[in-house]
Amino acid sequence: MSKYETLGIILSNFHDETLKELTEYRTTASVPFGGRYRFIDFALSNMVNTGIRDVGIVTKNNYRSLMDHIGSGREWDLSRKRGGLVVLPPFSNNFFGIYRGRIEALACALTYIKASKAKYVLVTDSDVIANINYEKAIDDHISKNADITVMYKPGMFEYENMRDVDTICFDGKKRLTDIMINPLVSGEQNIYLDMFIINRELCEKIITDSISHNKYSFSRDILQAKNDALYINCFEIEGYAKKISSLKTYFEASMELLDKSVRDELFPRSSPIYTKVRDEVPVRYGLNSIVSNSLIADGCKIDGEVINSIIFRGVKISRGARVKNSIVMQGATIGENASLDYVITDKDVLIKDSRTLTGYKTYPMFIAKAKIV
Repeated sequence: MSKYETLGIILSNFHDETLKELTEYRTTASVPFGGRYRFIDFALSNMVNTGIRDVGIVTKNNYRSLMDHIGSGREWDLSRKRGGLVVLPPFSNNFFGIYRGRIEALACALTYIKASKAKYVLVTDSDVIANINYEKAIDDHISKNADITVMYKPGMFEYENMRDVDTICFDGKKRLTDIMINPLVSGEQNIYLDMFIINRELCEKIITDSISHNKYSFSRDILQAKNDALYINCFEIEGYAKKISSLKTYFEASMELLDKSVRDELFPRSSPIYTKVRDEVPVRYGLNSIVSNSLIADGCKIDGEVINSIIFRGVKISRGARVKNSIVMQGATIGENASLDYVITDKDVLIKDSRTLTGYKTYPMFIAKAKIV
């Protein structure tokens, strides 16, 4: 246990529908990001860097790639005899079937939560790209004697591209006054990051009471309906934090990695983001290669031109090919004289010679896993 006696719970499958292009064959938690990472690397690393050593991952479906990625949890120092990393597969019963909301998802972990000796439970989705040390949030929760502490980030809200995202309102003492669920608004808002700290005994009570009344939405049935009865505290996350809620926001967050200041915030030496180790040879650059402002992972062979792009492990870009403003995932091959601009290719895609694919900044073209163009 950490010095705060906190149990970590990561929900791996929420927002699968809003990221359906990327989650056809995988969970939200295992969506590739930044050339070598998966979404869940950020949630897991943040908990480990905070000192949380007991983490449960609640799954739902399509979680084979997630299991392959996290393994025993060794990369996060969570492969332990006591505590460590636990994967909690879904199950159904007469009460709620396969879960519909966060309360029912937590019900899948109820036995795990009850068995813990933790005083607090930290629950997070896996779709937030951020480097967060939760110590300040936990301290704030304890000092205010709050029942629940929700975490938020002020930022621009665009309802067209931020599906299944909630916003919150609070008073001068940061006590929650309202939560708007999937609001049809635009402009500066306090964006709820689907992260919260809750007292463990209260968490157990909420789960059992809600299931018996067929309530499953944590935002609607708890935060919205009980903000007067419970002391719900609001805590602002400082620094870079991006909630991935659509293919457009995924593309934006990926392209923001090309900004050194963003990389410095996300990957400081003092608080590393851990991921599965893969032994690959260094990138091989051909005599005709041209590379500018791009992130290129190990194992790639570059003989063409790469500009403002993110290239994952094991990608081959052939002679004469031009990749610009694009994301090329692991194992893809770009043929000779092919041209990509504002394109996202999933794993193992083959773009044949002389093909031209063009999307747009606000609507990138997506090529599904293992497709041939």
